[in-house]
Amino acid sequence: MQIITNQFQKELKKHGSDHFPFLVSYQRLSEYDSNSFLWHCHPEIEITYIKKGSMHYRVNNRSFHLKEGDIIFCNSNALHSGEMEDQEDCSYIPITFDSKLIYGFFQSTICTKYVDPVIQNLAVCAMHIDYSENWHTIFRDHMLKVISLDKEKPDFYELDISIHMQTMWKLLAEHFPLQAVSPASDLTEYERIRKILSYIEQNYMNRITLTDISENIHLCESECTRLFKRHMNTTLFAFLKEYRIERSLEYLNTKESISNIAEKTGFSDSNYYTKVFSKIKGCSPREYRKNLLKQ
Repeated sequence: MQIITNQFQKELKKHGSDHFPFLVSYQRLSEYDSNSFLWHCHPEIEITYIKKGSMHYRVNNRSFHLKEGDIIFCNSNALHSGEMEDQEDCSYIPITFDSKLIYGFFQSTICTKYVDPVIQNLAVCAMHIDYSENWHTIFRDHMLKVISLDKEKPDFYELDISIHMQTMWKLLAEHFPLQAVSPASDLTEYERIRKILSYIEQNYMNRITLTDISENIHLCESECTRLFKRHMNTTLFAFLKEYRIERSLEYLNTKESISNIAEKTGFSDSNYYTKVFSKIKGCSPREYRKNLLKQ
């Protein structure tokens, strides 16, 4: 399993309904082919509670070590991904919701005064609730109540959920650095990052050069390299190798030969594929396949 996205890395899954744009999910990293969910984004806001285990969570150019009980706020349209730490599974509960659940209707006072300053600010792509401040515990208690209400669905639960979500948003808004507005240039850079990720997703099975990518985003090769490193904390081609390996895991669950898998995921030959796979995953593709069959 992996998250399905469109050409702009936007997740295609619907989060709740048009009548109540709110969704609570119960997930484990082991449910994904690679024990991780790949880079994606969505216009909805996502607040995730770590139920058990730990996770390496990335949002735009920031990284977080999330442990049991921690909460991470991921802003609207922020690119994010998550992976296991030390090969230990992680159970987590994301609450995904449209910001209209907070502000009611477009251009309301709540929208313009308390919601837009957060969701339109790239400088606040994420916030880690790690109990280093007193209000974190209050925030967690409201979040757990929301999760409980959604599960039990008592009378008036939608109203109660909305009340708790508004209180959670008030706590966030009170503690966000709203004055640190990101410049328009940052928005352009993140759009370029999305285009690079989109290009890789659509072409990873083919030979990809730096020229191909730089021409696709209309940027010189050197700046393209610096841009990716600055925002993703890794080199472009190191990311491409990792992405190809992650996509190859889908085929290792089939009867495809190793040489065919290498070809289908953009590697020049099976030996090079095995070498890269072993370096990233700590075992060969064949060993990985054997472990899958044992499960």
